[in-house]
Amino acid sequence: MKISTHRSTVYEGHSHYAMNIAFNPKDANTLASACLDRTVKMWSLGSPHLNFTMDAHDKGIDYVDFYPGPDRPYIVTTGDDKTIKVWDYLSESCVQTMEGHINNPSFAVFHPNLPIIISASEDGTVKFWNSNTYRLANTLSYALERAWCVTLRRDANEVAVGYDEGIVVIKLGRDEPTYSMDSSGKLIYARNQLALSGNIQSLSPDDPLPEGTRIPLSIKELGTTEIFGNALIRGPNGRFVTVVGDGQYIFYTALAWRNKCFGVGLSVAWGGDSNAYAVLENRVKLHVYKNFKERGGVGMKGCESWSIDAIFGGPVLGARGKGFVVFWDWETGEVVRRIDVEAKNIYWSGTGSFVVIASEDSFYVLRFNRDAYNAKVEQGVDITDEGVEEAFDIVAEIPDSVRTAKWVGDCFIYTTASNRINYFVGTESYTISPSDIPLYILGYVPAHNRVYLADKDMNIYAYSLSLSVVEYQTAVLRGDMDAAAEILPSIPKEQLNKVARFLEARDMKELALQISTDPDHRFDLALQLDDLDVATEITRCMPEAEAETKWKALGDRALAVWRFDLAKEAFDKAGDLSSLMLLSLAVGNRDGLRKVGDRAANNLAFATFFQCGLAREDKSCTGSGTVRTYLCTEVIIPTAHPWAC
Repeated sequence: MKISTHRSTVYEGHSHYAMNIAFNPKDANTLASACLDRTVKMWSLGSPHLNFTMDAHDKGIDYVDFYPGPDRPYIVTTGDDKTIKVWDYLSESCVQTMEGHINNPSFAVFHPNLPIIISASEDGTVKFWNSNTYRLANTLSYALERAWCVTLRRDANEVAVGYDEGIVVIKLGRDEPTYSMDSSGKLIYARNQLALSGNIQSLSPDDPLPEGTRIPLSIKELGTTEIFGNALIRGPNGRFVTVVGDGQYIFYTALAWRNKCFGVGLSVAWGGDSNAYAVLENRVKLHVYKNFKERGGVGMKGCESWSIDAIFGGPVLGARGKGFVVFWDWETGEVVRRIDVEAKNIYWSGTGSFVVIASEDSFYVLRFNRDAYNAKVEQGVDITDEGVEEAFDIVAEIPDSVRTAKWVGDCFIYTTASNRINYFVGTESYTISPSDIPLYILGYVPAHNRVYLADKDMNIYAYSLSLSVVEYQTAVLRGDMDAAAEILPSIPKEQLNKVARFLEARDMKELALQISTDPDHRFDLALQLDDLDVATEITRCMPEAEAETKWKALGDRALAVWRFDLAKEAFDKAGDLSSLMLLSLAVGNRDGLRKVGDRAANNLAFATFFQCGLAREDKSCTGSGTVRTYLCTEVIIPTAHPWAC
C-alpha cells in the first residue's frame, strides 16, 4: 500500500487496503493509518519513513481516531474482530478493550467536547462509551441497516451517522456551559476537563458598551478536573468549588485548585454557611457533612422513601423528584415543607427570604417564613412528611420558562427559553432585553450596573440594569413611597424613562409624568391625565414637523373636555380645517367659518361657504352636486355638468 501527499511523498509499509487515516490534533505533523493488515502505523509529514507499527487487532482494522485533549496520548481503533480498543501510542500499549457490537464496528471516535467515545457497527447500532471509565453508557438503534460513517458538529454537540438506508443526526449533552461566578465577579468555568478563570471586576464600568456587546475577558488556566463536570458549585464563602459529573464529585480550593476531597454522588448542595453540605449518593441515599466529616445521628426524614433526582442548597436543604419538591431543616432533618409540583430547578435568594421553583413552562415565587416553622416546632406539633404548610407563602406564578437565573437581593434575574433577559420584582416580571442567541446568566455586578451573561462558548455579554431602579420598583410595589422618594435621586438619568413606564403600568401616571424625560411619553401621560396645559407646553417645544400630530390629538382632547379656545388653537396649528369648520359651526363662529373657507379648497371650501350662505359661483361642480342631491330644480347653473340634470 502506498500513500501519496500533494508533495509527492510516498508512504509505504501496509500490506493490505488502508481503510482510514487520522491526523494528530496535538501534532499536525503526525498521522496514523488503519489497515486491513491488522496494523496501525504512525507517520510524520515530510518523511517517508515509518515511525512505528502497532499490531492492534486479530483481524483487519477499519478506523483510527486520536484523542483530542492534551492530557492523554491515546488513539481508538475498530477491528473486524468486533472489538474497539484504546491505545497509548507513546508506550504502544492497549489501555482498554470494549466489546458489545455483534458485527464489525465501522468506526469509533472521541467526541471533542464530551467524555464519550461514539462507535457504530454493521449490526445497525450506535454505542456511546464513557471515555474515562470505558463503560457502555447507551445504545441506539434506528433500524436503518448497517452504519458506515460519522461526522461531528463541534460547536453544537451534534453527531450525524450514515446508514445503508439513511442518515440520523443525534443531539448530545447540553449547550449550557459549566460555570460559577460569585458576587464579586470571580468566574470559574470548565472547558472539557480544563478549569479556567477570569474576573468580571477587571472590566471597566465606564466603558460605553452598547447593550448585548461581546466583551473580551482575560482568562487564565487554573488546572484540570479529574472528572468531566456537568456542574460547578461554589461554596458560600467562595473558598471551595465543587465539580460534579460522571456520578462523582470533587472539592477543589478556588485559588490554588487543589483537590480537597472527593466521593461518589449525583448532586451536591451547600448549606447556608460553608461548613455544611449534602451529597446525594444515589436516588434514595443522602449524606450530610459538617466540616468535611459526615454528620452522625438522624438523617433527612423520609429521604429513603422518595426517589430524588437532585438537591439544592439554601437556608433549608431542597430536593426535587418526580412530581414533588421537599425542603428539610439542615440541623434536625425534619421536613419543613413538601410541595407537589413538577420542578426542574430551585433558586434561593441571597437573603433566604424567597425561593423560586421553576417548572418546564412557568415558575413560582414563594416567601419562606422561618418563624412560622419554628413556632410549630416549639408548640410540639407533630411534623408529618408534608411538613408545615405555613412555612411557605406563594407570592406569584409567572408563565415563563426559566433557562438560567440569579437572585440580586429580592430581584430575580433570569433568561427564558425564548431568548429574553427578564427580571422579577415584587409580583411582576419585566424585560431587560431580548437576545439573538441563547445566553446564560453569570451574575450581576452592582458597581457596573450590569448583568453579565455568557453563550455556550463562554463568550461574555453585558446588559444594563440599575440596582437603584430595582430598589425603587420594590419600594413602590411594597407601597413604601417615602423610601421610593429617597431612592429616586440615585437613579441614573438614562433610566428615568424606564421608571416612568413602570409607574404608568402601576396606574401612577401623575408620578410618571413628573419623572419621565421623554417628550412623547410625557405628552401621552398629560393627555391621559387631562393636563392639557402641560401637553400644550410640550407640543410648543417640538419641531413643527413632529408637532402636527400632537396638535391634532391635543385638539381632539381639548374638544372632549370643552376647552374650545385650546381646541381652536390646536386644530389651527395642526392644519385640521375639517375639525376647525365643525368647531366654528358648533359655536356659531361665522368669522371662523369664513377664514376656514378662505384656506380650504374644493368640497371643504364649498361646504364652509354653504354653511355661511356664501357659496361661490366658481364652485360649479360642487354646486351641481348639491342641486342634484337636494333636487333644487329651480336653481339654474349655466355651467352645470350633464350628469347634474
